[in-house]
Amino acid sequence: MIEACLAALAGLLIGSFLNVCIYRLPRDLSVIRPRSFCPECERTIPWYDNIPLISFLVLRGRCRKCGARIAVRYPAVEFLTAAAFFASFWFLGLSAAAVKFCVLGAILITLVFSDLEERILPDEFTIGGAVLGVVFAFFVPLDWGIVGFLLHGVSNQAILSVGESIFAAVFCSGSLWLVGTIYQKLRHREGLGFGDVKMVGMIGAFLGLEAALLALIVASLLGAAIGLCYIWFTGKDASTYELPFGSFLGIGALGVAFVLDVIRVGHLGS
Repeated sequence: MIEACLAALAGLLIGSFLNVCIYRLPRDLSVIRPRSFCPECERTIPWYDNIPLISFLVLRGRCRKCGARIAVRYPAVEFLTAAAFFASFWFLGLSAAAVKFCVLGAILITLVFSDLEERILPDEFTIGGAVLGVVFAFFVPLDWGIVGFLLHGVSNQAILSVGESIFAAVFCSGSLWLVGTIYQKLRHREGLGFGDVKMVGMIGAFLGLEAALLALIVASLLGAAIGLCYIWFTGKDASTYELPFGSFLGIGALGVAFVLDVIRVGHLGS
């Protein structure tokens, strides 16, 4: 319980930094300098107005200097990151697996909101995340299927797990790239951005092939249902509307990761 609460506090702080990344990386700004500032009046935000969740509530969602509204995204990212960190340590305990899912949760939450706001999925989180996923596979074994068959002479679990991570990343990203290419050839317009391709590769690296494919299915169903409803209610042109598929990918991956890998495994281990 103590570890989970401390993890939640760490999640609040990291969530605050993720908000900086979500705003600055798509604009090619440094995430280190300058200090946090109001996007409207560009004045530096003092530390007491930058406390995760609390400052938003105290300020009633407005900048102290200019009165501009603070986007709800800021407390949402902080809360969701804290919740992901809490759940990881609550169900998995003090373990490498808990750290892995904290990192994955932070990456996915960042990508969900970045794609939703700017239609950009930063390489720092997609490609960088894929590398981290492979590294974590060495310490937190993934279930292997095809890789176990292909490497039937290998008995080292860490090697098989890393092989599964790399194979899942390549297979998932390659498959999605192929679907996007075929769509572009048939419809003569881009159907998927390359950021989505890199993101699904990152998900595969973290979760393995089966879980990544399940996340992709969930994302596709969510995207189709919510996208069609949004287009219908707003009257937008379905042929030109750009769906933030990366956001749905992130939601699908979060659901699969935390329902199947964190909560289920946590209950089985208890």
